[in-house]
Order: sequence, then structure tokens, then C-alpha cells
Amino acid sequence: MVWILFLLVSCAVAGVSCARLCLAAAEAAQPAAGDPARPAGADRTHGTHDLHAPGELSRYEAAFLSGGPLRVTDLALVTMHRGRRLLLAHTGWATVVDPEGTDDLERSVIGAIGPGGQSEIAAVRSATAAADAVRLLADRLVAAGLAVPDAARGSVARGVRAVRGAALLTAALALASALLPAGLGPGGTDLAWFVLPLVLTGGCLVVARIEVHPYTRWASPAGQSLLTRVEVADPLTALAVGGVRVLDDPALRTALRSGRTVHRGH
Repeated sequence: MVWILFLLVSCAVAGVSCARLCLAAAEAAQPAAGDPARPAGADRTHGTHDLHAPGELSRYEAAFLSGGPLRVTDLALVTMHRGRRLLLAHTGWATVVDPEGTDDLERSVIGAIGPGGQSEIAAVRSATAAADAVRLLADRLVAAGLAVPDAARGSVARGVRAVRGAALLTAALALASALLPAGLGPGGTDLAWFVLPLVLTGGCLVVARIEVHPYTRWASPAGQSLLTRVEVADPLTALAVGGVRVLDDPALRTALRSGRTVHRGH
């Protein structure tokens, strides 16, 4: 019967895709080579002025582990805004007040704004998130075993897409089986067998949503452990850990949210 062939294809595709996702998630959860007790910034001799004691995360490190490159960019923008080196307007524009950045990240922001001294926040966020300073920060965290490598994050994302595709394929083959003339047994009860691959793929996606969301976390298990020790004692640290939503300035929240038209990262 044709429906049996369709069922076997559905089960095979569902099983392979779920296995790939599980393997990718397990790989992402493995600690990278490095000393988790020593954050990346402990070996830093230059770059940012955000100094910290060994065994602790700097604000920028906490920002990356909490929300990735865009969170780091938001922290740099707000730090400069509060230091009156940059003006963030609620209309979505950033204007340079002091062209001398205090660290590599701030200089990346100024470079992203350009020689005109003014640019849309969305474009500044996008360019700064891809800047060398952010990439070096990410590399240090990965080397220290605190951040998940891009390759592992990409594998998990591809695994999730494959499982979603398997679920859609199963639904399509079940529908095709139901529409085939005499394709199913009496009363169409054989169609219930397609529930098995649907339950497998659906359950796998639910687990992925809980365990490896947002496919996957920026922080490794060691990095997540250090994040739990971060003391939120000031607005900038709160921003690093909690994102734009924790800002107590409505105009500043509006300015940064207007800058999410290009990227939506946290």
C-alpha cells in the first residue's frame, strides 16, 4: 500500500532530523577548551576600560553571553549616551558628541556612524555588531570556554529547521495518503500511524525550545554559571544582563527599539 511507503519515509526523515538536532545540541553543550574560572577579559591587556577581577565577567562579556553581539552594541551605545559622548534620539538617530572613543567598542560605534557624525541607530547596531572589536570579544569568550562557537549555534539552528521540515513533510504525506483512492484501510484508521512521527518531531521541537532556545544560547554552561553570579548593581549592568527592556528611560528605550528594524537580536 502506498500509505505504508509514505509512513516509512515520514518516520525515517523524522528520526534522522531529530537525531541530528540532538547531536548538535549535545555538541553545543560541551565545554570548549579553556579555563571557565578565568573569563576572557582576565587575559586582556587592552581593548575596553571595563575592568574586572579574575573569576568575574565584565559588562561587555556579560552582555555578549546574555544577548550576543547586538546586546554588546546596545551596551556600548547606552554607555556612550550616558557619558555624553553620543546622543541617541527617540527618532532613531545617533549623533556623535565626542569623536574620541574610550575603548575599541566605542571607536567601532564612532566608525559605524561615519565621518558625518550622524547615522540611523539601526545601521549603527548592524555595523558595530559585525565589527572586529565584537568579534574579538566573542573569540576570547569562546577560547575561555564561556561562549558557544558560531559553528555549534549554526548546527543547532539547522537541526531545528530540519525537524520542522520533517514535521511538515509528515503532515503533507498523511494528507496525501488520505486523498489517495483506497489508500487507507477501512475508516481511515491507518492514518493514525502518522501521529508517531508527528509526536516525535513535535516533542523534539518543544524540548529544543526549552533547552537550547534561542538555538542555542550564546553562553555555554560554564558561561551561564558565571552569569548567575553577576550582581546587577547599576543600570548598565542591568542592560547587559536584561536587555533594552530594563532601561528606566522611556526615550532611550524608544531610540534603541527603533534601531531594531534591521536586526532583532534579543
